[in-house]
Amino acid sequence: MIPLAAIDPGRSKCGLVLADPEQGQVLAAGVLPPQRCQMQLETWLAQGSCSAVVLGNGTGSRAWQAWIQERLPLVLVPEAGTTLEARRRYWQLEPPRGWRRLLPPGLRLPPRDVDDVVAQILLERHLGRALTRGADLALLPR
Repeated sequence: MIPLAAIDPGRSKCGLVLADPEQGQVLAAGVLPPQRCQMQLETWLAQGSCSAVVLGNGTGSRAWQAWIQERLPLVLVPEAGTTLEARRRYWQLEPPRGWRRLLPPGLRLPPRDVDDVVAQILLERHLGRALTRGADLALLPR
């Protein structure tokens, strides 16, 4: 199976992941400006690395829908509650270190934008199962 991409659309930044559903593994992830996100999707498309896109139906999704449907199959997924879920999930993917370990979980805020984690959650909702990230996964450059 060719990997799937997922996007948490936004006006100033977008979360983007590419995952192999058969392996249950995130292959690439990042928080990018919308134009850079489109460029990355175009690259994956040209490489044959992406078979479809899962898109959150929240802020800014209408413009993305038209753009994606011209290129790839599209699946819309409800975004309700994903930001709070991503803040919790971030700490599962990146266990707290140093002084952050001492904070109660409810007081921990991720030290970076978590839009890529939101995109991962959208893809997981579509697939109906969790995905893992390798320890060597580096975020896509902005």
